[in-house]
Amino acid sequence: MGDGKKGSSPRVSSYYKVDGDSLSRTKKICSRCGKGVFMSEHKDRHACGKCGLTEFKQ
Repeated sequence: MGDGKKGSSPRVSSYYKVDGDSLSRTKKICSRCGKGVFMSEHKDRHACGKCGLTEFKQ
């Protein structure tokens, strides 16, 4: 069938940045869904693909 689990992201390593011994997230985390669910970045907003929450940038 498919080449992996449903919903798995092959580029999840690009969501984190390593600086020496510290690890930081590069994408915003959804405030409704919690840890592990990142929001997509658009020109004027952040959107969650899981729950549909949209936060507009100012």
